[in-house]
Amino acid sequence: MFFKNWFYKFDFVAFVLLISNQVFAGNIIDSRFSHTADTSRFVLELETAPSFTYFSLKNPRRLVIDLVDVDKDYNFSDLLLTGNLVSRIRHSTPKSPKDTRLVLELTKKVNVSIFPLDKTDSFEHRLIVEVIDPDPVPVLANNVGPNRDQDIIVVIDAGHGGSDPGSVGPTGTLEKHVTLSIAKKLQDLIDRESGLRTVMTRTDDYYVHPNDRPKIAARENADLLVSIHADAFTTPQPRGGSVWVLSEGRADSELGRLLEQTERSSALLGAAAEVIEDRDTERYFAETIFNMSMDLSRASSYELSNRLIRDMKKVTKMHKRKPQSASLAVLTAPETPSILVEVGFISNPEEEKNLNWAEHRQRLADAMFSSIEAFFRKTPPEGTLWAKLKKDQPSQHKVAVGDSLSLLAQRYGVTIKQIKNENNLTSDVVMVGQVLKIPRA
Repeated sequence: MFFKNWFYKFDFVAFVLLISNQVFAGNIIDSRFSHTADTSRFVLELETAPSFTYFSLKNPRRLVIDLVDVDKDYNFSDLLLTGNLVSRIRHSTPKSPKDTRLVLELTKKVNVSIFPLDKTDSFEHRLIVEVIDPDPVPVLANNVGPNRDQDIIVVIDAGHGGSDPGSVGPTGTLEKHVTLSIAKKLQDLIDRESGLRTVMTRTDDYYVHPNDRPKIAARENADLLVSIHADAFTTPQPRGGSVWVLSEGRADSELGRLLEQTERSSALLGAAAEVIEDRDTERYFAETIFNMSMDLSRASSYELSNRLIRDMKKVTKMHKRKPQSASLAVLTAPETPSILVEVGFISNPEEEKNLNWAEHRQRLADAMFSSIEAFFRKTPPEGTLWAKLKKDQPSQHKVAVGDSLSLLAQRYGVTIKQIKNENNLTSDVVMVGQVLKIPRA
């Protein structure tokens, strides 16, 4: 009996020691916060796959997240909160000493989406918290006026991301990783050019809703949106790149939807709305402005697409040799020329191999940059530095070391043929010190 009681006591003591010495199953490694368009995104990186529950409270509005068996000592005080939806992130008393309770203090009623991401070679386990504004304040782009940013703004959209991997290649290559890599290479090229500036719809592996991507372009007063993707098919044979623009049908339906937003129509009219008392007349003017704006955007998108196809042909096979049109949500920013670039078929084994090659991705980015630069050299938006430089453009150019006809054509927004015709040149060779007449673009 003594030994039996002693055994039970030993077993109980061992159990208590086990509990007291138990470590947390997973700690928080890192946290990030970002805000794009109408969504605030809070990302936690954890050592283990998260087990969690959450609920909302009113008066004041809060989102409460309980993480099971996670260390509660992580400090969020240095986290920079942007946007206007989340005012503070803090700890609160958890249900269990081994858990952690996070509280997001909210500024208004919101929609919430919370989902985990499993660990990959690129990142640890993640918990993504998206706080979405169900009634965002509409943002109106205004590309002219005395306060126009002098930089030409290019929004670069890396397709897919986060819980949406996009297409998957035969050996497991994910489209979302390829598109982000090319987008960052293009960003680097553009930001190095004086007078150009980029905005990225995503800078890491997280999800941005397709409808939010054109909103970012509108919010940033962008002059161009470039969305980067990699195609896929059910069989491995198809290959080659393509460039897409918004179809007229989708654009017209988008126009109809926007016209239902009376405030947006009035804002577009600006001061003119104050002297127009007839709402039917106001809607007519708004529709006219929208039609003109969207026609100009489609025409600009198509012109850039043709130029880009010519440049991409030097880097990769093209699946489509003319711009294609489709009803794609990412291309629906009415005031912003927008193109979608398919850099190849990731479902084709050879193209998947190429897309995994950093040099090939750099060449694709180079082709996009060359087209974008030439396009804006030729037709810079009013109020930008490049528009001013074009007005002050010299009528002559003295050839320096490293100059070539192709470089001069790109710099001045004209064609090689125009320069040759203007100067009666019979070859593409130019000499250092030679003075060339520059034709007007």
